[in-house]
Amino acid sequence: MEAAARAGGFHARAQRIERRPDNTRIRQRMDKIEALFWDNGGVILTNGWDRGARKRAAEKFHLDWEDFSDRHELMLNAFETGQATLDQYLQRTVFYRPRDFKPEDFKAFMFEQSQPFPEALEFVGKIAASRKYIMAALNNESREINEYRITRFKLKDYFEVFFSSCYLGVRKPDIAIYRRVMDITQRNPLACVMIDDRELNLECARELGLQTIQVKNLGQLEEDLARLGVTADKN
Repeated sequence: MEAAARAGGFHARAQRIERRPDNTRIRQRMDKIEALFWDNGGVILTNGWDRGARKRAAEKFHLDWEDFSDRHELMLNAFETGQATLDQYLQRTVFYRPRDFKPEDFKAFMFEQSQPFPEALEFVGKIAASRKYIMAALNNESREINEYRITRFKLKDYFEVFFSSCYLGVRKPDIAIYRRVMDITQRNPLACVMIDDRELNLECARELGLQTIQVKNLGQLEEDLARLGVTADKN
């Protein structure tokens, strides 16, 4: 979740797959694609609570940055795997001492950091409308921020299921999260595509046999999906 937010979600120029072996890995054996697993932050939305957002929070609320960062890192796994609630996270990272602002003020700021990438959402919506593929979110996020984003940006219109770290109890890039998703969906990994903006999150998915696309820009994403036979056409 720590990838920097990008304007519009995508900023690098599209390149051909054969010149970008580290971005997209397409297996020699081409099964018909049945399922698309989408990261959210950095792909269709800004990141929910990344370093940039935390830095802005520290400045706005006059927090000691080093102390806040240390406490965040200690709480991060529990926060994103559903073991700690938002209130518990804030108690340990911010409100362990008296403050001149309320938890509700801080929470509102956290939620405001989530913004959509309209063109990317429109593209994902077209693929979802084709009803040709299982459309699922596969993302690292805390429960409260995740559910805010699902509601605020109507993500149920795009995804049938949410394989979020806060529900599965494990985070990317741990290979266990991909194994769990394969077990639940009972799909051949070769017929699945993991779409993420971070290469590290794709490495374990590839080890299990999934097709992978590292997102750099929308045009490149459309091109790479098309090479896998994934289109928004309803035919």
